[in-house]
Amino acid sequence: MEDKGETVQLRPVADAAESSSPIPAKEDSEEDYDPHLHRDLPKPTNNVETLVHLLKCSLGTGILAMPQAFARAGLVTGVLATVLVGVLVTHCLHVLVRSQYAACKQLRVPLLAYPDSVACALGRGPPALRRLARPAALAVDVFLVVYQLGICCVYIVFIADNIKKVVDPYYQMAVEIHMLIILGPLIAFNLIPSLKMLAPFSALANVLTFVGLGIVVYYLLAGKKPEARDEPLDLWGSAETFPLFFGTTLFALTAVGVVIALENNMKTPKAFGAPCGVLNSGMAIIVLLYVTVGAIGYVFCVSQCSDSITLDLPKDDPLATSVIIMFAVAIFISYCLHCYVPVEVLWKGYILPRVQRSAPGRERLCEYALRVALCLLTFVLAVAVPRLGLFISLFGALCLSALGICFPALMEICVHFPQRASAARSVLFGKDVLLLLVGLVGLVAGTYTALVSIVRSFA
Repeated sequence: MEDKGETVQLRPVADAAESSSPIPAKEDSEEDYDPHLHRDLPKPTNNVETLVHLLKCSLGTGILAMPQAFARAGLVTGVLATVLVGVLVTHCLHVLVRSQYAACKQLRVPLLAYPDSVACALGRGPPALRRLARPAALAVDVFLVVYQLGICCVYIVFIADNIKKVVDPYYQMAVEIHMLIILGPLIAFNLIPSLKMLAPFSALANVLTFVGLGIVVYYLLAGKKPEARDEPLDLWGSAETFPLFFGTTLFALTAVGVVIALENNMKTPKAFGAPCGVLNSGMAIIVLLYVTVGAIGYVFCVSQCSDSITLDLPKDDPLATSVIIMFAVAIFISYCLHCYVPVEVLWKGYILPRVQRSAPGRERLCEYALRVALCLLTFVLAVAVPRLGLFISLFGALCLSALGICFPALMEICVHFPQRASAARSVLFGKDVLLLLVGLVGLVAGTYTALVSIVRSFA
């Protein structure tokens, strides 16, 4: 999803250490504390603004990769599975928000970052899990950093592929050369230290994305890719490629960091998870958009779908070329927003304290060095594996299966432990165990399939 990470709440994982110790059983005073009433927000958002932010963050490389995802799953399977994955993701986001609220209530604090909430929940859970509270918080940080850097790799490949499509009629170069050309501007743009300074660029990216997506839909409805005109549609797909579909869809639909931040910044947070609230309404619209683009995009190009549907638009068409340029510029800007997240996690959580002890006065220089190093790391990975669709599947399956499914289910199990056994709690426990298994299977199968496909792509 576009701009998923720009508002993720961050903090040093070491700060969660105190949360990792066993938390005493719930006291009566805990019932009197409502974290929502103690939030001091300078500029809270209303329900409509929150919904707009949620929708804005959902349109990007993920939705552009959905036609290829449908080509891997089949038309009917793709529609049904996208809806099911959407329901699964929405439920897990509800579980995460509820579990974070319970953790805030237990610690009597208005807000907690995701890793702190995991540490708090496991610290209150079964004795066997309490010792894992701090490692689990660290694991959340690791997955967040890997996922955000993975998005940056995806974005470098996306920008280079689309620039190559525009430039090739005039002068052909390898996609790696295009990556090298954009590396300098990416590093320079990534040295901007403040999200506030990036806000005008982010607004421009949003406008370009919405306009570009509208033009893409127009092309998909107006005709069919020439190479695919006589090819029959695959309705059901195959089990071999379905894990790649799962990883891509999970990458596209899951917005863990954004959802947490949006709920934390609401004027009326209780409306976020209501039956007809912001989350359910937003995810319903998002799933409908993804099913629509995936289905009509697959009908447009059948098995000839590229990693991004923009690469399947007509050649030498000025309007199609303008769309490609729009998305390339929008994703270029979004790269810096996503790289901001791992910089914050690594810098404030791990590097800054050491720099202040060993080299005081050089903080800004070291921060710039970290920003440049992360840009170079994502560039090297993108050059090493210039496979946009497989990158999306890999990071969706690896990181979002954990962040979006496994950890929320584990948190809910621990938050409701220990409590008096009942049939309702047994059903809740069974449901969370099932979610945990689904997440683990998706993580292992999706990651394995993506890695194998990456290896085969070089054969």
